Amino acid sequence: MSRLVKAQLVKYSKLAHERGLTAAFGGNLSILFRGRIFIKATGAVMDDLSPSQVGVMDLNGKQISSIRPSSEWRLHYHVYHIREDVRAIAHLHPPYSIAASTLLEGALPIITPEAEIYLKKIPIVPFKPAGTEELALEVANALRDYDAAIMKNHGIVTLGKSLREAFYKAELVEESARLWYLSINAKKH
Repeated sequence: MSRLVKAQLVKYSKLAHERGLTAAFGGNLSILFRGRIFIKATGAVMDDLSPSQVGVMDLNGKQISSIRPSSEWRLHYHVYHIREDVRAIAHLHPPYSIAASTLLEGALPIITPEAEIYLKKIPIVPFKPAGTEELALEVANALRDYDAAIMKNHGIVTLGKSLREAFYKAELVEESARLWYLSINAKKH
């Protein structure tokens, strides 16, 4: 079964890169399966991810594979502990979402009916250094009641009962950010 979990991580990592939701070393995906967190390895490139570049941790945050998990493992760990309904997390670096985070405070405006239905609100988390416990706790707290958040100057985090669901919510966040950005620029002309 762990082979199928790793295959899902590889599939959606490559898809995230293909769709412009992340670049280079940025971003990571995880799946919670049978009490273990499967997550992209630190330093692995999403577009080139292979099953051998997936780390495994237990629910106490202990690395149980020889592959070192992403530097953002704390974020995944804390979200899984706060949201028992979540089975997958997408942390990506989409450009419009990051741009919106530099211009907005509080939350990204909800524009489409789909975003209203599936996301309800997209809070913007204040800047905290990447990979830190401080960032992980801030993001987990923002996601107590929502399935998406934007980290100021950093990227997005989306949640789902499956990696497919988390991935498509990430696309929806980026679409919302792009539409917001286009609408404010259209008003300027």
